[in-house]
Amino acid sequence: MKRAIVLLQLGMCATHAFAADVSAQPQMSTPEKDIHRYLVERTFPSGALEGIDTAAKAKVNANNASVGVHWIQSYANADMTKTYCVYEGPSEGAIRMAAALNHLPVDSITEVPVDLDSTSPANSPKQLTHTIVK
Repeated sequence: MKRAIVLLQLGMCATHAFAADVSAQPQMSTPEKDIHRYLVERTFPSGALEGIDTAAKAKVNANNASVGVHWIQSYANADMTKTYCVYEGPSEGAIRMAAALNHLPVDSITEVPVDLDSTSPANSPKQLTHTIVK
């Protein structure tokens, strides 16, 4: 537990987006029914997201997988200082651990289990289709 807290503190204090190699972390198995979807908001210093290449993304994905987390997609604002990232994982704690392993900041984490269908009638919210991700 102390190690997890230390890793979280390191991840939140880090200013460099993708630094350490932590491939020796234990593998966490998670049944598909225990997978949840989360939206993670992050703030970065100006220029921190420049030069992220395929190798850096592969390293992030490997670290995420070590704690049962899967990066789905990320969105950034125009000046590349804020990101909004969609992840699947077993818990909010696993999402935070993945962020710490990758030295990524976390402003907020929100579980987002409902998909709203964009083709549903705009004036009929009761008609919105949704899928609970579990």
